[in-house]
Amino acid sequence: MSKLLHLRPVAAAAAIAAMFVAMLAPSAPGGVEAQPAPSRPNIVFVLTDDLAWNLVTQRFMPHLVALERKGATFTDYFVSDSLCCPSRASIFTGRLPHDTHVYDNTGPNGGDKAFDAHGDQYSTIATDLSAVGYRTAMMGKYLNRYHMSTPTPPGWTNWDVADWGYPEFNYTLRQDNKVVHYGGPSEKGKDNYLTDVLSRLGDQFVSNMGSRRPSQPFFLEVATFAPHAPYTPAPKYAKLYHRLKYPKTPAYGVANTALPEWLKDFPPIGRKAQAEIAAAFRLRAQDVKSVDDLIASLVSTLRRTRAFSNTYFVFSSDNGLHMGEHDMMPGKLTAFDTDTHVPLIIVGPRIPAGSRISAFAENIDLRSTFDALAGTEPKEGVDGRSLAPLLLKAKGTSAPPGWPQGVLVEHMGPIEKGPDQPDMVEPNSGNPPSYIALRTRLALYVQYKDGAREYYNLKRDPYELHNVYVSLLAKVKAALQKEVARLESCHNTPACSKVTAVS
Repeated sequence: MSKLLHLRPVAAAAAIAAMFVAMLAPSAPGGVEAQPAPSRPNIVFVLTDDLAWNLVTQRFMPHLVALERKGATFTDYFVSDSLCCPSRASIFTGRLPHDTHVYDNTGPNGGDKAFDAHGDQYSTIATDLSAVGYRTAMMGKYLNRYHMSTPTPPGWTNWDVADWGYPEFNYTLRQDNKVVHYGGPSEKGKDNYLTDVLSRLGDQFVSNMGSRRPSQPFFLEVATFAPHAPYTPAPKYAKLYHRLKYPKTPAYGVANTALPEWLKDFPPIGRKAQAEIAAAFRLRAQDVKSVDDLIASLVSTLRRTRAFSNTYFVFSSDNGLHMGEHDMMPGKLTAFDTDTHVPLIIVGPRIPAGSRISAFAENIDLRSTFDALAGTEPKEGVDGRSLAPLLLKAKGTSAPPGWPQGVLVEHMGPIEKGPDQPDMVEPNSGNPPSYIALRTRLALYVQYKDGAREYYNLKRDPYELHNVYVSLLAKVKAALQKEVARLESCHNTPACSKVTAVS
């Protein structure tokens, strides 16, 4: 614990936690006595990789859409960095990248090694929940550069984590203390497709908890590599959507005005590029069919074991993906909504069906939210806040008084290429230098380390195409820079994510 930096204890909230547990305890339908339920609810968290909002449709993910109708959707949910490992570090810890010190997938500032070097593994969702009696299971993608020889991190009781699972075949899983290799699609009688394997392991874990430990609550995270490149669909879905077109927005194939240097001189999205984007999107749509199957199977298993009524089912992504927007080839890393604005769907006890929550939320809020639903709280200071009070309100919940008026996004760049870098920056896909961004209801403000600035007025320019920073009043520019400086120097308290809108 001595490795943790800047940590301050949070105020005790045992009474509030106990109140949440009491409020969230499910009642048996029709007065019939159901199977004895744990006093704390279960939590199942499905986290996808590079999944953007344009894949959450009835056509591609019907089971997820059906589930969404039963719960709440956060319409303004963002990630702290549109890059895999920094985003996942924020999810686990509830802290912004400048507090996790995880800024990249690889190198001294990235990956599992940076996470461990800073001591982040000692203070996570898993350590919080295991401390109050949860059985915790991690399956699939953990953090980049995770090595099979690395011991199971603190707080996790079940561990089924892959190394390089992006191709979906020919990978290795560390299943607790046993290293298991999975081969290709040609092995007769064996489905090695990684998303399907994770689905089976998740079902098995839920079934075992229902039959062997019906009174012990559980937290299960299933983190797929899908639909990250190389976009490998399951063989059974490889022929779907033959003539699928990319769902273009007004930002598609359009170069921004008043461009920063990193975004200049990109060639227009011509016919060949458009064909490449459409082909990649088709593979992504095929890819998420298996994710949707995984969701359906987990829900079915939860129902069969009578655990669904006492379970919060959560779906999200670590970041989005641009594909032609702002005249860029497929990629991420930017502060644009295509990359930072992702789904967050939560279904569970006492959540009104069909809720649309417009209050700002961020991936740093998940740890505090899961803790509150479980009747506990982070043991050290975090940057996020619990979303639980919003979940239990009426449909169409907006921000309560004092809620953040935006989110903070941080990125260290440019990203360098390397053999262990899964997010190789392709030509013309965008690779911005380090920046800090404020995303509010009114605007997107991006402050680059090299001195460049961007400001998009979202009321007039919802697709973030016209950089009007130079036209801002001097006092507005000063206020924006002051707000960034305040947030950047703040550590391990929800005040660090309480963004104030500046106009």
